[in-house]
Amino acid sequence: MSNLPHPIQYQGSKRNLAAFILGFFPDKIDRLVEPFSGTASISIAASAKQYAQRFWLNDLNQPLIELLQLIIDDPYEIADAYANIWEEQHFDSISHYFEIRTRFNQTNDPKLFLYLLARCVKGSVRYNSEGLFNQSPDKRRKGTVPATMSKNITGVSSLLKGKCHFTAWDYRKVLAAVQKTDLVYLDPPYQGVCGNRDSRYLAGIDFDEFVLALESLNNRGIRFVISYDGKLGNKTFGQILPERLALKRIEIEVGRSSQSTLLGRSEKTIESLYLSPNLIQDKLIDLSSYRREQPRQLTLV
Repeated sequence: MSNLPHPIQYQGSKRNLAAFILGFFPDKIDRLVEPFSGTASISIAASAKQYAQRFWLNDLNQPLIELLQLIIDDPYEIADAYANIWEEQHFDSISHYFEIRTRFNQTNDPKLFLYLLARCVKGSVRYNSEGLFNQSPDKRRKGTVPATMSKNITGVSSLLKGKCHFTAWDYRKVLAAVQKTDLVYLDPPYQGVCGNRDSRYLAGIDFDEFVLALESLNNRGIRFVISYDGKLGNKTFGQILPERLALKRIEIEVGRSSQSTLLGRSEKTIESLYLSPNLIQDKLIDLSSYRREQPRQLTLV
């Protein structure tokens, strides 16, 4: 599904894993809920495959949610705004980037945020301890050209316009409001990546509180899928979710790390996917069949 439109390059996005993750979803979903939506790559893929026609996109990063809403509901407005900002950079693109970054940190304007995401290093979002965006520009490129950006924006809009509810709530408030007919996909920040705080996010999540929230979903019969912990070589990111949740954990080998390749190492990136007991029972998934998925190798844990 790599040909799906995606206006926002965002490190940690599940865009490249979306087709695989959808394989564990029910064929028809009343509403897909993403409490940590990021760039909504799973919802975009689910709409393209007609798994769902209603979506709840939530992220605590309010400028990101406002940007998603503009992309989906007002595609031509945000595409024109991006083109204007992009065109202004040619005399001194580095100074222009820092000027836009300063203005964004003063205003939280989502139109400015799109340019920063398109131009920053590796699409890698970074915030300082004060919650200010502080990632540097990629000096080798000037960001997505306006024509390509416009095509991606209108493509996403055509898939999701009129189908989405947008919020910038704490994830626990979202989980408290979901219904038994919903499917919840959770892709929270890895607990433990950077001590108590992951600089990719405005705020991290507490592991114990997250586990309690998942227990509540189980008790209420809510179906959910989680992308959570992972490994790079021998280094582990995030705690494994506890056995008492009765989740089925699947380790997905997603390939060699690009950084490891540059350093001449062969470290592989592994991500974990967890399926809730209500989902497994509802879908009657034969998990053994997923051992043969290629090119990614899986281990059922």
